Amino acid sequence: MSVSYLDTPQGRRLAYHKTDGAGPGVVFLGGLRSDMEGTKALHLEAWAKAHGRSFLRFDYSGHGQSSGEFTDGSIGDWAEDAAAAILTLTDGPQVLVGSSLGGWISLLIAKRHSERLAGLVTIAAAPDFTEDSMWAGFSDTERRQLMEEGQVALPSDYGEPYIITKRLIEEGRDNLVLREPLRLAVPVRMLQGTADVDVEMAVALRLLDHLDGPDIHLELVKGADHRFSDAACLGVITRAVEEVLAHA
Repeated sequence: MSVSYLDTPQGRRLAYHKTDGAGPGVVFLGGLRSDMEGTKALHLEAWAKAHGRSFLRFDYSGHGQSSGEFTDGSIGDWAEDAAAAILTLTDGPQVLVGSSLGGWISLLIAKRHSERLAGLVTIAAAPDFTEDSMWAGFSDTERRQLMEEGQVALPSDYGEPYIITKRLIEEGRDNLVLREPLRLAVPVRMLQGTADVDVEMAVALRLLDHLDGPDIHLELVKGADHRFSDAACLGVITRAVEEVLAHA
């Protein structure tokens, strides 16, 4: 399948794949330095095609096949990218499936464009991680290096080190979502692995406490890691999406 491109109002070019089908559609929002070719995105696309469901996957700017460099990006940029993709490429309310960073982005979309939200599924959601995980976990040396040199390198289990920029940290503070309650009138399913070393269960519990709504569930999967991509976890994801669609 050939990739398509969307030019955003901010001048960024986003790569995407769209599957036509019935609504409410499903939109996958990937994680930090991930892309739309990941296991979860492709699994959900196959599921959507098999069920005649509209589906969208895309790359944030600085990710995958989209324009820009990762080190130039920020939470606000990627939330703008997601909003542009959803508002331009989909029709009506959508079920957002947000993985890690995508969980944070999906909450920003829920706050700013609630009329386009039919339901929400989060997978190891990482809201406010730039502040509560990265900045809070930096040593004095790392903080000083970030402020003086503009960036710091963090080790990663997924390949090359993460280059974390001063802009990513400072701009992230303008997009925090856990500082005040968020009411969601749509069905929400939150998925979290107990063996996730990148996003601790405490984050999922904090998010559960933060959200207010009539149909919000948190499911813990014993032994699942942050990738949440083995066959069993993929089955949990599709079941959660189906539950949300059934109640949307």
